[in-house]
Amino acid sequence: MSEDSISTTESEDPILVLSRWDGPLNTEDPDANFKDEVRAYGLLDPLITLSGVAASLDIPVGALARYVLAKWATGGSEGMLQVGGITLKRMQNICHRAEHLDTKQARLDAYDELRQIVDWLNVPIKNPELYE
Repeated sequence: MSEDSISTTESEDPILVLSRWDGPLNTEDPDANFKDEVRAYGLLDPLITLSGVAASLDIPVGALARYVLAKWATGGSEGMLQVGGITLKRMQNICHRAEHLDTKQARLDAYDELRQIVDWLNVPIKNPELYE
């Protein structure tokens, strides 16, 4: 991250410059899809939406922006905590096995096994009465 993108105030609250990025894309880069999204979403002005929501909820736009960034930035670790390390590892092993076998049938079998896990994880959402 560019050092000039973030500074702090006397109260130690960070000040972040929302800049656009139009960096070079290399199709061989494993992060090329993400970088392309950074470039594409950079064309939008998130403050239009944040300002409207902040005004409607009577929340300072900076507090709302901090919430949105923190929630997105921690989403991966939050998801892992919700799913659990054992289930996550099981799902990863299913994918690795299919990649190792490298057949259409192995990928279909992996999809079906992953679908079953997702269905199982959704039981409390689809049927909350089971847990009352």
